[in-house]
Amino acid sequence: MIVNNQIFKYSGLNDFFSRHSVFTIEELDHFLLGKKSLNLNTRKSLLAYYHKKGRIINIHRGLYATIPYGSDPSSFPVDPYLLTAKMAKDAILAYNTALQFHGKAYSIHNRLLYISSKTPLNLKFRQYEIKSILTPSTLSAKGKEMFGVMVFNRSGVELKVTNLERTFVDVLDRPDLSGSWEEIWRSLESIEFFDLDQVISYVLLLENKTTAAKIGFFLESHKDALMVEEKYLETLQKLRPRQPHYLSRKSRKDCRLVKNWNLMVPLEILSKSWEEER
Repeated sequence: MIVNNQIFKYSGLNDFFSRHSVFTIEELDHFLLGKKSLNLNTRKSLLAYYHKKGRIINIHRGLYATIPYGSDPSSFPVDPYLLTAKMAKDAILAYNTALQFHGKAYSIHNRLLYISSKTPLNLKFRQYEIKSILTPSTLSAKGKEMFGVMVFNRSGVELKVTNLERTFVDVLDRPDLSGSWEEIWRSLESIEFFDLDQVISYVLLLENKTTAAKIGFFLESHKDALMVEEKYLETLQKLRPRQPHYLSRKSRKDCRLVKNWNLMVPLEILSKSWEEER
């Protein structure tokens, strides 16, 4: 075990902690290797020492958060976006979590979602639930996993998030992941502008006719607000299904056919019933 008078040899760890609000074992090992002090026992001793001192907390196997000096490890808030970003090397914040990150979510959820090609790994930490969604197979097959992904640096952590164009399509592609229809519609309506060329490109990558119809229906419904040119709607109409499809498989009751898109749309969306309730 490393004793106090030996810790000075690893004083660089304070700099490491200051630059890594959340870190993995692999990142710590890379740092120690640079200090020529990578040793399994050394690492275990350092982690045990700083954990006892309240400088770090163990979130999950191989995943740690840094606690500032003088703060209570049991209550100090840990940024859930950073935890989500560290769940896998290829983790991408997506769906309602991306809407929240961009400040466009109508409701804030304690469930955070990330996309990864790895075996799904979920986590519960305090009030948060972090859940993995597999990367769409069509993107993996084309090597387009990073299409429409933005990279941010947040408190020393690299964080990947789908941009608003991809998030728009993803949310309607998988509405079951983003809350009620009111939450989804109000969230998407708060976005003032889309790069529609990028929206169309992403729809084409997904190769899903129902999703193309959903995007077309939304854009046509907000044609004036989003300044949607007819050419985009025409492109999406060519991609729509030949037979009626439900906007959501889980919302099959009280629907009406929107013939232009061969889409069975819930009446609550067509009437925006949530506005009547207020």
